[in-house]
Amino acid sequence: MKPDAPRAVRAGEELDLLRLGEWLRSQSLPWQGLTVEQYPRGHSNLTYLITAPGAAWVLRRPPVGSRVAHAHDMVREARILLKLHPVFPLAPRVVAVCEEAEVLGAPFYLMDPVRGAILRGAAPREPLSPGQVRALCGAFVQTLVDLHAVDFRKAGLEGKPDGYVRRQVDGWTRRWHDASTDEVPDVDAIARWLSERIPPERGAAFIHNDFKYDNLVLDPLADPARVVGVLDWEMSTAGDPLMDLGTALGYWVEEGDPEPLKTLAFGPTFLPGSFTRAQLAAEYGRLSGRDVSGMLFYYCFALFKTAVVVQQIYRRYLEGLTHDERFAGFGIGVQILARSAVEAAERGRY
Repeated sequence: MKPDAPRAVRAGEELDLLRLGEWLRSQSLPWQGLTVEQYPRGHSNLTYLITAPGAAWVLRRPPVGSRVAHAHDMVREARILLKLHPVFPLAPRVVAVCEEAEVLGAPFYLMDPVRGAILRGAAPREPLSPGQVRALCGAFVQTLVDLHAVDFRKAGLEGKPDGYVRRQVDGWTRRWHDASTDEVPDVDAIARWLSERIPPERGAAFIHNDFKYDNLVLDPLADPARVVGVLDWEMSTAGDPLMDLGTALGYWVEEGDPEPLKTLAFGPTFLPGSFTRAQLAAEYGRLSGRDVSGMLFYYCFALFKTAVVVQQIYRRYLEGLTHDERFAGFGIGVQILARSAVEAAERGRY
């Protein structure tokens, strides 16, 4: 595996280095001789590598033209990381926060780079043995369990875990109606199915809410199964930990899944040696001691939520608020995800 590398900045997503330099100077940080590159793979917030002589930071800011402000609140994300890093060191360390939009057009923050490799797409650039894959699956689950073991109240991390699942179902249903551009009956069908099956409360933990392979940073040299960082905390909060596990299952494509779903894989989760979704859930239950029965609901919700997120991005593309051509086919992705959720609900198995 090779470390994740930044590239040239995409058109329309450039940063004003003069203003950034002035702000860095006000923060007593190196500000001269700035260069900028962009990490190109993210679908939501924009992430850049900023370098100055003797210094380097990762800058995170919202996407250009987004109308979903609460989902791209960089100040909130930075405040979470400031509290989370001391108790969960895999979360990045924040260096500085800019709450004013005047500097770069939106609030942003700087964090220390997390050096390592990130697995993206259906196949890694360098092959992994079945043994390495299985060890990686185990590390994936253990990292999620470790996060959920954090005493979030003692760390000062906030959230409203009571009634969390109901609020999520209702909230993402509203977001679907706000972002929809075409009729997709399967989305409406799974939203109704979820609303009629809200499970009882099962405790609270601090949850990542987007836990998948391409948000993990791995050690490509000493041990490709060792997690050295966890990225993208924009949706993290205190809530039902099974919702976090469900999100992981929603991204976890298996070898036997339909080919259309495999094309949406966010990581190489169906390589030889990989856990199945059922094995992943069982291992989480074993390590955490939590009851993982009833995971079908959480899996279907994860597919539904991802379909809505994809639709939000697709709408921004159709409205010309982003010119990233990766998003041109996202309308089909919405249909594939919603159909997968409906089929899982119908067969009663995730």
